[in-house]
Amino acid sequence: MWPYWLMLGLPVWATLQPGRLRERQRALAWVVSACLFALFMGFRYQVGGDWYTYESHFAWIQGMSFREAVGGGKDPAYYGLSWLIGRAGGSIELLNLACASLLAAGAFALAARQRFPWLGIVAAVPYLFIVVGMGYTRQAAAIGLAMLALTALADGRQRGFVVWILLSAMFHKSAALLVPIAALSARSNRVWTASWVGVLTVLAVWLFLAERSEQFWNNYVVSEYSDASTGGPIRVAMNALPALLFLWLRKRLAPDLVERKLWTWVSVLALACAPFLAVSATAVDRISLYFIPLQIFVFARLPGIVSGVRPRTAIVIAIVAYYAAVQFVWLNFAQHAYAWLPYRFVPLW
Repeated sequence: MWPYWLMLGLPVWATLQPGRLRERQRALAWVVSACLFALFMGFRYQVGGDWYTYESHFAWIQGMSFREAVGGGKDPAYYGLSWLIGRAGGSIELLNLACASLLAAGAFALAARQRFPWLGIVAAVPYLFIVVGMGYTRQAAAIGLAMLALTALADGRQRGFVVWILLSAMFHKSAALLVPIAALSARSNRVWTASWVGVLTVLAVWLFLAERSEQFWNNYVVSEYSDASTGGPIRVAMNALPALLFLWLRKRLAPDLVERKLWTWVSVLALACAPFLAVSATAVDRISLYFIPLQIFVFARLPGIVSGVRPRTAIVIAIVAYYAAVQFVWLNFAQHAYAWLPYRFVPLW
């Protein structure tokens, strides 16, 4: 399992190393690192709990026409991309790389806005990159686009947010549930914003969720699979911790009013997931994945609330130790960790 520790070690080293790079060198290191993480997630082989399911879907979609692939009531962007890559002679690894690139782009774009960007990547590695990026391929792409949407909304661009979310929903339809955040976080023209966001929400739900609502309910609430996500409560708790920290320290973590209102609502929604665990741990787990960016935002800013090198260093070390412990526990004790072990890299396998 050493490749996973190498994956965590890169941003930890970048966070703790005392040297300072020039601005151009920092930008190059940032882009190269994003590409490395995308390659690591995308060029895996037989890694992830749903690997064989995705592999069979990739083969199955090649027997369809493009219209059948994108119009089959599933996630059109993912299956359309599957069809295009397959017909061009590509493999499932190229499809995985495309989805992993979207996840890496979103995470690095969000982390780059924070005071301690590498610490944001530390927060992303153990679960967002390793578990989601290598296990939930469609939703990983959707979450990457959702993070680009959150960066747009933090800049006050509601329309940009909605566009990114709708693109995200084309990879995984559950992302359409995030559209109302644009109305909740609006600071000006609230009635107008709520009106057009409300119309788009209804449209998005109708386009992306209505046809499969019964299937979602049966799969995630009624069936035995509804309790299959045994780690759901732990992952909801992982979002609850930064949510509580943000609500407690929001004026110091987000001096900008637009960002403060956005992440206040994200925190509230992340906490609101907890009571629904009793209904369906799996459904809540899948929805709570969209609130993982809160961990990047909060922990990449937390050391900045104190002054002085020693207190700040202590917070950084505590965050690094926390995520190292999360990764250790998951790799050694998680019920489905065996599907990630050993890690196989396609060019070397």
